[in-house]
Amino acid sequence: MTRQLGLTEVKRLNRAWRRHTQAGICLLLESVSQPFNLGSIVRTAAAFGVERVWLCGEVADPMHPSARKTSLGTARFLTFSQAGSLPQAAAEISGAGLRLVAVELADGAVPLHEANLSGDICLALGHEDRGCSPALLAAADQVAYIPQVGRVGSLNVAAAAAIALAEARRREWALMPGDDLNSLTEGERAN
Repeated sequence: MTRQLGLTEVKRLNRAWRRHTQAGICLLLESVSQPFNLGSIVRTAAAFGVERVWLCGEVADPMHPSARKTSLGTARFLTFSQAGSLPQAAAEISGAGLRLVAVELADGAVPLHEANLSGDICLALGHEDRGCSPALLAAADQVAYIPQVGRVGSLNVAAAAAIALAEARRREWALMPGDDLNSLTEGERAN
């Protein structure tokens, strides 16, 4: 019979996945202005083990009440850096040994599932309406888009962040020999 995992089992399962996670993932958020969106991104970032979040432009404050409510206190698991400018943020990201991958519907962008997401990366997302600025697209090592088949023109920035983070981790975990969610679940239950 299938049942929902209990709190202790979830913690063990998450620890098992952390042991199989080596790549560093960071985020650059450029002018994500809505606190609700920022809070949602923060919660997802904490869930996928994001190490650092660069905030650039007119971005909402992670301590705004709406952002805090949406993130459910997960901001404490992240390191935030307020970048004075986009070039400063891009230089810090490069200096940290991260490849900058912008997520945007743009000329020359590749589908996310074909993007090079291996190794240590920093995913960049832009403003809710305007997306990534031309300066951010120019600073990126690669630009990727999320393929869509519906009649909607784009995704909410928080949804796009979740998809991009999940895809980056999925790729890393797909390289693990013989390990999948079911084997980890059963193995962790035995402990």
